[in-house]
Amino acid sequence: MMKKVILILCLTLGFSQLSNAQLDFGVKAGVNYNSESIKETAQDVFEGAKSKTGYHAGVWLRFKIPVVGLYLRPELVYTNLENEVFFKTADITTNHSFKKIDIPVLLGKKVFGIGNVYIGPSFQYILDSDFNISEISNVDADGFTMGLQFGGGVEFGKLGIDVRWERAFSDIESSLTSSLGDVNYDTRINQIIIGLSLKF
Repeated sequence: MMKKVILILCLTLGFSQLSNAQLDFGVKAGVNYNSESIKETAQDVFEGAKSKTGYHAGVWLRFKIPVVGLYLRPELVYTNLENEVFFKTADITTNHSFKKIDIPVLLGKKVFGIGNVYIGPSFQYILDSDFNISEISNVDADGFTMGLQFGGGVEFGKLGIDVRWERAFSDIESSLTSSLGDVNYDTRINQIIIGLSLKF
């Protein structure tokens, strides 16, 4: 009985806090510059990775917390990245594409009226990782990983722009099948993210 009372009190407190918080939501899109899509391999099969500009698009929420003057901003974002790499085994230059779902959960604060600064973890789910040559027949990547995002931006009415840096906490173990057999490699994501957002 006591557990039920405590649970009801906690839920009541939680809903009261949520009702006191101010909620904003909107959409966002922008460009990504990935500094490293293939960091290292078990066998020396790649070289000369060159980053290409990728893109992202998604939705965001912002819960303002009046008591402490901070806000929580969770997002759901689709990200597409590409790098150009030289595949030594076949003496071919190819593109490595990387598609993922990002869920950043950022703790932020308003500064100078129009500015924002924030930091928080980014939870990532890998949708697809592939090369555009027939010499590599199969590619597998780990599903989940986590990174850290921090950055800042400005807002002008309903329009906002921000710049972030993302650093991976752990490697992403991927593997491919080629004439060498199975090759393991690290597709750790470190990127600069520039985004535009629109508040509804």
